Formats: sequence, structure tokens, C-alpha cells
Amino acid sequence: MPITLIDSHAHLDGPDFDDDRQQVLARARDAGVAEIILIGAGGDLDTARRTVELAEREDKLYATVGVHPHDAAKMEDSWWPELEALARRRCVVGIGETGLDYYYDHSPRDVQQQRFGEFIELARKLQKPVICHIRDAHHDAKAIIEKHAAANLGCVIHCFTGTPADAADYVDLGCYISFSGIVTFKGKKSDPLRDAVRRVPLDRILVETDCPYLAPQPWRGKRNEPAYVVHTAEVVAKQAGVPVTELAAATVATTRTLFALT
Repeated sequence: MPITLIDSHAHLDGPDFDDDRQQVLARARDAGVAEIILIGAGGDLDTARRTVELAEREDKLYATVGVHPHDAAKMEDSWWPELEALARRRCVVGIGETGLDYYYDHSPRDVQQQRFGEFIELARKLQKPVICHIRDAHHDAKAIIEKHAAANLGCVIHCFTGTPADAADYVDLGCYISFSGIVTFKGKKSDPLRDAVRRVPLDRILVETDCPYLAPQPWRGKRNEPAYVVHTAEVVAKQAGVPVTELAAATVATTRTLFALT
């Protein structure tokens, strides 16, 4: 039976898709991916600008704006007025991705923490949900999310890579968990992630590609694209113990409500 899905986290603005972006969007539609949330967060404002422009041109595409934690140290305070102006555009449905990445530590941790809190406050000002990139930083991330009451706005832990206990903690805080192609990877390293699916209520689960990164197992190592989120949904459904049709319907309903998609 055909299913309908939403790719809740995709990066389609960059050069990886310059040669075939329209074909990628057509393949997504053919696969049942009805809507896509584009993430406008990079090392400067160009990514946010391009993402908003793309979402405004194409039907059923939505945008977010932010600065990735890798680039928190590059961010200047003078960026805030434009970020807020972009975030107020009709197609923009969330703030981020923002957060903490202690695996790479491309930006000092204190700077990442500061910017994370500031982006949550921007989301509060605009009453939009927050998309969080958290890697090897769950303890500090939970504290910041709780301090700023981010879950009251809607808070997505995107491309979740924590433990089952981390997943349960985020759920207790009121957050949503988004699973990417990593959940499909073969090997024991991904077993805890698959176990984590069972710790998240069905109405708190989202699915995503994070394309062009992290293609699911059949295409692992290749460029990812929104059509492939179908395979991720199948694996998540299996781990959740529900038919993929039920998982798809639940994630679509959750994503549409969370981001107020119209």
C-alpha cells in the first residue's frame, strides 16, 4: 500500500543538488514524500537565504533558519536582524538547526552553549519550534533545553544518535525525536539507536534524511535524497512494532502539527 511521508530535515540548497534538484523533488513526490522541511543552517547566512528562497519557489517545501553548532564561533551578533527577518517569512516554520556538537568541537563549547540558548530565545520570540543538533553533548543539551523551556515551543532532537536512556530523557522533557538513515545501518553500533525507537512514543517520532548526508543502508555512502526517507520509515516502523502505514500516518500528523504546516 502506498504511504505518505514528510522528510522533516533536508539540506537541498547546496551544490550537491544543483545539477538535478528538480529531478530529486520529482523522485520524492513519486516515492510518497509529500512535504519537505529544508534546513537553512550553515557557516554564514547564505545557506539560510538560499533555503528560504527555495521554499518560497516550490510548493510543499518549508524552511527553517539558524546557524549550525559547528559554526557557532563564526557567527556575529550583527547577523541577528537578518536571521529574525528571514525567520518571519511565511515559509519559515522553525528555528535551527542549532545545538551542541562535542564530537567535532569545531566551535568552543561555551560558544555553542551561548548560541544554542540564544536561538531558543529567538524561537520563543517568534513562537516557532526549535530543531536541535546534539552529538556527544546530551547532558549539557538537556540542561539548556530545560533551562530555556524549549519543549514548550516544540523541540526536535534531529538525527538522534544518543542512547535509549537519552531518548527517554528527551521524551520526559517534552521533546520529539527524529530518526535518520543511521537507524538502518548494519552492525552493533546502530543497535542502541534501534533500541531507542522503542523508548519513544509513536506521537513523538519524526523521520528525516538529513540529505545529502547519511543515506540509509541500501544507498549508504552515496548522496542521500528525500525519496530515501521511505526506507528509514520502514526500519523505524519495524523497531516500533507497528505497520509502516501506521508509522507514516503518525509521523505525518506529528510533523504537520509541530511545524504548523499549511
